[in-house]
Amino acid sequence: MRKSLQILTLALVMAAVSAAAFADAAPVATQSAGIVNINSADSSQLSLLPRVGPKAAERIIAYRTEHGPFKKTSDLMQVKGIGAKTYERLAQYVSVEGKTTLSSKISSPRKPRAKKPTATASN
Repeated sequence: MRKSLQILTLALVMAAVSAAAFADAAPVATQSAGIVNINSADSSQLSLLPRVGPKAAERIIAYRTEHGPFKKTSDLMQVKGIGAKTYERLAQYVSVEGKTTLSSKISSPRKPRAKKPTATASN
């Protein structure tokens, strides 16, 4: 019994260490895409963000002009049309300081469409 408890503990520790290693590796890959400084970016730079088109970019700029610079990236959720789900998709690409380095449009993955039910022959 004691031996199996030690093996189980070791397996849990190894799983936690490997999960932490993969969690640290994931942001490095996404950071290579670049970031957009939401306090200084123009409409075309903001439009590079996933789920942000020209109209949303203009709303971000209008909000920034009216309320001043964003203090934190989550303040984007105060802009009409940007909620929690959209912010989750944007968070890794936005910053409130530094240079804008994003140079191409980031597209977010789409959910697969639900299949329409097929008509069945009824007798």
